[in-house]
Amino acid sequence: MSSPEPLPRSPELMSRGDSALLMVDVQEKLIGHIDGHKRILWNIRRLLDGAEALGVPTAATEQYPQGLGGTVAELAGRFESIPSKVAFSCGACPEIFERFSQAGIFKLLVVGIEAHVCVAQTVFDAMTAGYRVYIAVDAVGSRYPLDAQTALARMEASGAVLTTTEAALFEWCQAAGTPEFKRISQLVRETPPG
Repeated sequence: MSSPEPLPRSPELMSRGDSALLMVDVQEKLIGHIDGHKRILWNIRRLLDGAEALGVPTAATEQYPQGLGGTVAELAGRFESIPSKVAFSCGACPEIFERFSQAGIFKLLVVGIEAHVCVAQTVFDAMTAGYRVYIAVDAVGSRYPLDAQTALARMEASGAVLTTTEAALFEWCQAAGTPEFKRISQLVRETPPG
């Protein structure tokens, strides 16, 4: 007697083979003004560590770095290049989406700042371009909580999927007992900043 087949994987879940992590405008001169910025940076760093361990593609952008400074130092070195833009949406950096498309990526996990400006406009444009978009709610922020809360509600109402850092890490990993699971387990057990 053959063993039963597992259920098929839901298309609602991200996997390391079909998704990428997009970090929006996490820059030096703005990050300190963002509500809960220490926890946001911690979660973004954990997602980048998890993406590296699991082979999930990543990309980042900078909004007008001449005025807002470059990407925060602890994250900047994790990217080969970080295109700059003056448009709020990362859709103004088509090279990112071309690279994802060529890799067969059709799901994006979006993190960064500010939730109600560059993150939201990127999410809406990416959905219009056919991407299934996920937002790690604990890895996005705005200067004022009401702006972030309203942006998350609006993006979700428009079809974006709200998730968390830990949920995304486990979705990418998919199963315990893999070589990568040990690293993901370490990331989720880290103590958050005070």
